[in-house]
Amino acid sequence: MRKRDHNVFTNAASLLVCGLLAGVVVAAAAFPAVAMSGLAAKAGAETFGALPKEFNAARPPQISYLLAADGKTPLASMYDENRREVKFEDIAPVMRQATIAAEDHDFYKHNGVDLTGIARAFVNNQSGANSQQGASTLTMQYVRLAIAYSASHPADVVAATEDTGTRKLREMSLAMQVDKEFPKDEILTRYLNLAAFGNGAYGIFAASQVYFGKPPSKLKLEEAAMLAGMVKAPTQNDPTTASGKPRALERRNYVIDNMVKIGAITQQEADAAKALPMVVKDKRTPNGCVATNKKGWGFFCDYFYRWWMQQETFGSTTYDRERRLKSGGYTITTTLDVQAQDGADKAVRNHLSENSKAARMVAVVEPGTGRVRALAVNRNFKLDDPKKPQNKLSSDPKKAKKKIRGNYPNTVNPLLTGGQGITGYQAGSTFKIFTVVAALEKGVPLSYTINSPDTFRSKYIIAPGPAACPGTNFYCPSNASKSMAGVHNMWSGFGRSVNTFFVSLQQQVGAENVVKAAKKLGITFRSQEDLTLERGANQWGAFTLGVSQTTPLELANAYATLAADGKYCEPIPVQQIKDPDGEKLDIANPKCEQRVSTEVARAAVDAARCPVGDRSSTSRCTGATANNVRGIVGAPVAGKSGTTDSDKTSSLVAMTKQYAVAGIMADPDWPQTNQKMGHDETPQGINPAVYNTLKAAMKGKERINFTPPGSKIINGDQRSIPGVKCESVDTARSRIRGAGFEVVVSDTRVPSECPAGQVAGTSPSGRTIKGGVVTIEISSGGGSTPDGSSAGPGGPGNLPPPRGPRPRG
Repeated sequence: MRKRDHNVFTNAASLLVCGLLAGVVVAAAAFPAVAMSGLAAKAGAETFGALPKEFNAARPPQISYLLAADGKTPLASMYDENRREVKFEDIAPVMRQATIAAEDHDFYKHNGVDLTGIARAFVNNQSGANSQQGASTLTMQYVRLAIAYSASHPADVVAATEDTGTRKLREMSLAMQVDKEFPKDEILTRYLNLAAFGNGAYGIFAASQVYFGKPPSKLKLEEAAMLAGMVKAPTQNDPTTASGKPRALERRNYVIDNMVKIGAITQQEADAAKALPMVVKDKRTPNGCVATNKKGWGFFCDYFYRWWMQQETFGSTTYDRERRLKSGGYTITTTLDVQAQDGADKAVRNHLSENSKAARMVAVVEPGTGRVRALAVNRNFKLDDPKKPQNKLSSDPKKAKKKIRGNYPNTVNPLLTGGQGITGYQAGSTFKIFTVVAALEKGVPLSYTINSPDTFRSKYIIAPGPAACPGTNFYCPSNASKSMAGVHNMWSGFGRSVNTFFVSLQQQVGAENVVKAAKKLGITFRSQEDLTLERGANQWGAFTLGVSQTTPLELANAYATLAADGKYCEPIPVQQIKDPDGEKLDIANPKCEQRVSTEVARAAVDAARCPVGDRSSTSRCTGATANNVRGIVGAPVAGKSGTTDSDKTSSLVAMTKQYAVAGIMADPDWPQTNQKMGHDETPQGINPAVYNTLKAAMKGKERINFTPPGSKIINGDQRSIPGVKCESVDTARSRIRGAGFEVVVSDTRVPSECPAGQVAGTSPSGRTIKGGVVTIEISSGGGSTPDGSSAGPGGPGNLPPPRGPRPRG
């Protein structure tokens, strides 16, 4: 680059000469007869001197890139204009030389305005020649583009591009100012970053990618010449069209010849380059969530987009936020874990195609950060073409009758995260975890026992109907199987999903407190019915059974909070955002707070290990509703399954210390579906989708055990049980009740040294929790028990092994 000469005398002289010549050019355009008069020159100089000398260029729109959590795997790109600014050194020398050869041979010699060029253009244009010449330098062209991009009003854009003498004068004045302010290399770089190259490519980076699939630093001579030749008329010189290709080839060769003239290349290099065929890729950069790197990633991308649109950091209005995203040039590293996402995509589609009415949905959240690692559903993230619709008629008969189409196989609705009319799905017994948390917070320990009959007459008042006790207004829930009846603690109640245990426990701790626990863990209420029931939460008897609506994302994050020892983190789809200058934004940081005590969280997880076939050194699990999860995942796990009435939905949560996976299977089009959503009975059920997702996510990861809870929250306030051996049942019942325990009399008689019909002992014996259930065992006579009691092999509080088939809950 030549040494810049910016002394006052040189610039003043340039201004004067430019003003005079510009006056002549403008006058020649408007009044050819007086073009050479002194009046024209004087007017030109005065007009030029009055033009603005300050140049302020706004940053042009740039493409934003979304990457997976590894910081390198492309997820999606979003833009209004496909442009990415590059530095001077990232542009191949042949591209710089080709641009100068095509647009401005004397670029490195003039001061922004080519005086010789202006004079030459004037003489040519006055001669009546067939071709009209322009006098715009590359710097003037940059000024024109920059003014247009900096305009805040449409009229300013017109003023910056209309073919008038006033516009030319303004460009000259500002071009000289730019030439004083910036080095030549910087001006050339700015121009190449602004110029339009057709086919949605703005700037040299996008053009290199669209036409040749490479960065501008890798461009070859013939490629650079083609791109430089396109800028003059991108539509006419479009090499991807039949009419434009010959023109593009002609312009390419013209630029190559000019590169010889300016001494950039030799004639031999030019001949070799011109002999090469012109081959372009014509690959437009994908735009938006409907064009993600992999087809299954669209739902995660859409979740990110909706998250972004809610962040006031990016603007006070949704319009401002969208413009920032699509023109801000951000590099956004999302939280998408490629291994987990690919595993989830495969799992939700295994044995269940996109054409199924049932939506199998899975969300993966990282405990302790709230980072959403995967979102998958057996649907295509795609707008259904109304002219050639692929979607089937809605599964809802009323909608189908009106020819309304459903959300399968294509949809862009937020099925996994809620919003836009999606209020969620019933998650069944997975909600029992909130009753566990509320009870533990009230001081009820894990070993607390409740006699749980097959049908429980609660104190909750409801409208008469199938859920009410016959002839009453009281809510009367039943268990899924009669074999579930009996005395249960939290481990066995949760492991076997005993409805009557949990409605009774909820009644004791207050349904409103269970609802509060759910909200603390991130459950929100979207439907009007749920919002109404929330206002009268103390009477929401069925809440513990999962009758309110939620989403897979909410459910996964609620359980993730417990896996993180009670630390709730707001779900977030990003882990780093950088602006075009490489500066990091603080908004990607996790937002966490302790919402549940560490001991309560650990105790809840201890109970949650039972349903999925796992247990700690302190747990007393009996029964499991999804007992194969531990073996399939091959790591310490916790979770819970859930089913609603008539199997209209099915759900499963399974989590390790690193990932919480929640799956819900439902019909988004028709909640009252007549289709049964399965668990593990068939490959199409929800369970395989969940545990196979977790298995895939955990591949190669460390196996970390959950920390067992302390003794106090396990056993609570222990009290001595009165010794009632060989007493009458009535006396024993009275004494035990008087000591503060709930009494149950066993239907089964046991051999004992006591006379038949009298008390053989209690289960448990010795000590148990204050207010707990004590079972009186009746003697059949004719023998004795080794220790005078009928306590189970594990000591106080142990329960007999489960009876009957495995229940579903």
